[in-house]
Amino acid sequence: MSRYTAAEIESKWQQAWDKAGIFTARRTVDRPKYYVLEMFPYPSGRIHMGHVRNYTMGDVVARYKLAKGFNVLHPMGWDAFGMPAENAAMASGGHPKDWTYQNIADMRAQMKPLGLSIDWSREFATCDPEYYGQQQRLFLDMLDAGLVYRKNAVVNWDPVDMTVLANEQVIDGKGWRSGAEVERRELTQWFFRISDMAEELLEALDGLENWPAKVRTMQENWIGRSQGLEFSFERVDGGEPITVYTTRPDTLMGASFVGISPDHPLAKQLEAENPEVAAFVAECRKGGTTEEAIETAEKLGYDTGIRVRHPLDPNWELPVWIANFILMDYGTGAIFACPAHDQRDLDFCRKYDLPVIDTFFALDDPKPVEDVAFVPPKEQKVRWVNHFTGIDVATGEEAIAATIKLAEEQGWGRGVTKYRLRDWGISRQRYWGCPIPVVHCDACGVVPEKRENLPVRLPDDVSFDKPGNPLDRHPTWAQTTCPSCGKPARRETDTMDTFVDSSWYYARFTAPWAETPTDMAEADYWMNVDQYIGGIEHAILHLLYSRFFARAMVQTGHLPEKCKEPFDALFTQGMVTHEIYQTRDENGRPVYHLPEEVDREKGVLRATGEKVEIIPSAKMSKSKKNVVDPVHIVSTYGADTARWFVLSDSPPERDVEWTAAGAEAAARHLARVYRIAAEVAAMADEGARPGDEALLRDMHKCIHDVTMGIESFGFNAAIARLYAFTNTLAKSEAGKDAKTQAVRTLAQLMSPMTPHLSEEIWAMMGGEGLVAVAPWPVADDAMRIDDTITLPIQINGKRRAEISVPKDMTKDEVEKAALAVDAVQKALNGGAPKKVIVVPGRIVNVVV
Repeated sequence: MSRYTAAEIESKWQQAWDKAGIFTARRTVDRPKYYVLEMFPYPSGRIHMGHVRNYTMGDVVARYKLAKGFNVLHPMGWDAFGMPAENAAMASGGHPKDWTYQNIADMRAQMKPLGLSIDWSREFATCDPEYYGQQQRLFLDMLDAGLVYRKNAVVNWDPVDMTVLANEQVIDGKGWRSGAEVERRELTQWFFRISDMAEELLEALDGLENWPAKVRTMQENWIGRSQGLEFSFERVDGGEPITVYTTRPDTLMGASFVGISPDHPLAKQLEAENPEVAAFVAECRKGGTTEEAIETAEKLGYDTGIRVRHPLDPNWELPVWIANFILMDYGTGAIFACPAHDQRDLDFCRKYDLPVIDTFFALDDPKPVEDVAFVPPKEQKVRWVNHFTGIDVATGEEAIAATIKLAEEQGWGRGVTKYRLRDWGISRQRYWGCPIPVVHCDACGVVPEKRENLPVRLPDDVSFDKPGNPLDRHPTWAQTTCPSCGKPARRETDTMDTFVDSSWYYARFTAPWAETPTDMAEADYWMNVDQYIGGIEHAILHLLYSRFFARAMVQTGHLPEKCKEPFDALFTQGMVTHEIYQTRDENGRPVYHLPEEVDREKGVLRATGEKVEIIPSAKMSKSKKNVVDPVHIVSTYGADTARWFVLSDSPPERDVEWTAAGAEAAARHLARVYRIAAEVAAMADEGARPGDEALLRDMHKCIHDVTMGIESFGFNAAIARLYAFTNTLAKSEAGKDAKTQAVRTLAQLMSPMTPHLSEEIWAMMGGEGLVAVAPWPVADDAMRIDDTITLPIQINGKRRAEISVPKDMTKDEVEKAALAVDAVQKALNGGAPKKVIVVPGRIVNVVV
C-alpha cells in the first residue's frame, strides 16, 4: 500500500485543476452565481499564517458553493500602492515598482501551493496602469457629479517624510514611519463628499443583517450622529458673533468660558494681529489632529481678552479662549465649556483657575453638591439646578429636548443634527500612488484631464535621495498643457490615498479587462459580493469607504442600483497566534527566538541548551519572532495539513494558536484518512454485511452536520464531525460497498478543507471526474432518523448494561427485554425484581 505523500499528490491535482480550468469564472446567465472575496493582500513579499487562514476560509466557501451548483467567482489581486514600497526604495536605492512586482511574484508563488480555487486570470495589482487609469476615470466622473472638491484643510503633517498622514498613521503624536513629531498644517487638499451620505450610510447599517453586530456598531459610532443645539454668543465688543454647537445644551447654565479652535477664523484673525497669539497657535499646531492626540495632549489655552454675553443673561459675560483641544472640523470649531460636567473642560478650568458651576444633582440627593458632580449617564434621573426653565425633568435626554425646544421658541438657537464623519481627504504627497488626474492652469484654474489621455502614468525615472514627493522634483513629468486652453500648465503632483484603491476593487474583479471601470452586464451578474472575508482591523475605514464608493459608482453609472451596499455578508476572522520564546542578554534585555530554534519539550535553545522563557501565545510578530513560515509548513507537512489545522482548532471568528504538536496531529489524521481509504480500496467484496446500515446512517448524519457547519461558518465544528465519522468508518464492520460509499462521501465532505487529499481518495475509490466539481452529497433525512435507541440499564442504582430496542417499543416490551439481559438475570439469581421502572427513551431501572 502506498504512503500518503503530500508533495506529490498536491502538485498533481493542482495541475489537473489548472488543465480543466474549473476555477475560471464566466458569466453564465442560466446558473446562479456566488461571489466570494477575501480582502486582498499588500505585497510585502512573504505570506504569513494569517493569509493562510483567511484565504483557506474563503476557499472552503468557494469550493462548497461550486459543489452546490453555483457559478463561483473567487478572484485575487494585490493592494500594491503605498509608503512601504517607497521606504524600501529609499533603503535599497531601487524602485518601488520593481520591489512591488517582485514581491507580487514571490507571494503568488507562495500562495499557489495552497491549492486555492482562485480564478488567477482576473488577477491585477492596484499599481497596474490599467487599474489606476480606470480609478482616475472614476475620479473625474465623481468630480462631474459633485462628489469631489478641493479646499484648504488642517492635516497631519510629517516634517521628516514631508507628507500628509492619515489619523491612523499618527501614533502617540508621531509619524508611524519617521517617528517625527506630527504637526498640524493647513494645505489645499482634495476631498470626497462622504459626509453628504452620512445619514444614508448610517441608516443602511440596519439592513446589513449578515454583518457582525460589532462591525455595524463600530461604523455607527464612527459616523457618529448627534443631535444638539446651535446658537451664537454675542460679542461685547460688537464683533462677529461666535456660533457654537453642543450636544448638551442642558448644561448651558454651567458655562465657564467660550473656547475656539486654533484654526477658527477668529483665531486666525487674532494670529495676524498679535504675535503672542501667533506664537501660541504655532505651538498648538505642533500637535496631531487625531482625537487621541488631542485628548491625551496637555490642555493649553490663551485668553483672547474678548468677552461674550450669555444668551440667557446679557449681564453674564464669558471669556473667549483659544484652546488646543478644540477641532475646527467638528461642529463649528467653537464650544462653550461646562467643566462641572466634562472632564476635558474641567482639566482646562483647573489649570487656568476658571469657575466650575455645578448644574445637576441626583434626585435622591436634594442638596446641590459643593464640589464637582459629573453628569450622570443620560439613563439616570437628574434634576436641573439653577436652570433657566426652573423645571424638574426625569432624564438627561428630556433635559436636552426641553432646552432645544425653549431655544427655538425664544428664537436664540435651533436644534440641528451633526455627524462625526468628516469628508474624506485623499491627497497624499508621495510618489507611489494613483496620480490625481487634474491640471493647474494659470488661465483656467484647476482643469480635469481629458479622459482620452488616461491613464496619467507615473514616471519611472524618479529618485528617493531626498525626503518629500519625487513628483515635485521631476524635471518634466508635471509639465503639460491645459486640456481646456492648450497653454502650458502643471499636473497635480499629489497622489490618492491608498484607501481609494481598495474601495472599488471588488467591482473591477467582475470585468478586469473592461475599458471602462466596470462592464455593467458583468457587474449586474456578479455583484454583490455574496461573502466578504477579512480582518476586524478593517471594520471601519475600508468598509465605510467601500460603501461610499459603491454609492458613488451607482450615481456615476458604473454599478447597478442594487449595488449600493457591495457586500451582502461579512465575516471577520481571528488572528493566528503563537508562543513567544525569549532569553535575556547580559543587560537583562529580552532576546527573541524563532520557534524552530527552540526545543519546546525541554524549554531550551537547540543550539546552546540555554533555558528559554516561554510567553503565552500572542499575535505573530516579526519583531518578537513568534512567526511560523507557511512555506516551510507546506513543504514539511503539505498544504492540506496547514489548511486543516487553521480551520480545525478554533471557531473562525476567534484567534487560533499555532502549535507544532497541533500541526503534527493534523498531518497524522490526514495520513490515517488516506490509509483507511487505501484499505477500503483493497477490500474483497463479500456482499452485504451487518454493519452496513449503521455506517450509512452515520454517513447521512455527517453529511447534514458538515453542511450545516460550512453554511454557518462553523468550520471547526464541521471538522470535529469529520473526525468522528472517520473513527466510525475505521471501526465499522460494514462491507466493501457501504465502506466505498462512505469513503467517497468523506472525500467530498473534506474536499473544501483538504482538496488535494480528497481528489486522491476520490480517484482511488473510483469517483467520476474531479471531486472539486462533483455535486455536494445530500443527506437522506430518513436515514438520519434512527429506528432503534440504546437504553442504559441500572441495577440498584448502578449502570450495569444497556439494550438496543425499537423506538416505538411499548414499556411492557422494554421491561421484558431488559429482564432478559444476562447482567439482569445474574443479579436476579432466579428471583423476581422488586420493581422495574421504565423511563421511555431514557433509562431502565431494576430494583432487586
